[in-house]
Amino acid sequence: MTIYHFPLLGTEGTFGLNLNPFDTNLVNLTIVIGVMFWFLKGFLGEMLERRRQVILSSLSDAEANLKNATIALEKAQTDLAEAQQRAERIRADGKLRAEAIRKESEHRTIDAMASLKEDALADLNAEMARISEQLRLQTAVQAIEKAMATLPSKLDSKAHAQLIDQSIANLE
Repeated sequence: MTIYHFPLLGTEGTFGLNLNPFDTNLVNLTIVIGVMFWFLKGFLGEMLERRRQVILSSLSDAEANLKNATIALEKAQTDLAEAQQRAERIRADGKLRAEAIRKESEHRTIDAMASLKEDALADLNAEMARISEQLRLQTAVQAIEKAMATLPSKLDSKAHAQLIDQSIANLE
């Protein structure tokens, strides 16, 4: 082991730095640590300050993003609630409209059936009137034919003259 003596004041062997790490004393360590701290303070301080600024900037950006995301979430929830209300109104309106269409269709069907029934009844009445008129005509024709068949045998000239006088009187 060698000891290096660096005379600081020009005196030989009285004061010096021992660079042997195993033989150093507390004063030498304090001096070395002090010098390192003095020279590295600016460099490490600036590096740590930049890192601190980057972390603070990242935190502020994260907080701003959180705030924006919270605002966007609230807006999306509000929009969702409005859309759900709108969908419920549309669904309710659709049900009401479907019910109204169903009722209108039922009324039209009932009206059409009533109209068909009235038409059928009118057709039936017209057919009955036609058949009744046809039967009356047939009955009248048969009565006339029967009267014409029996009248010559029952009607003499005196009764015939009396019948003509009565018919003329009825016409006046």
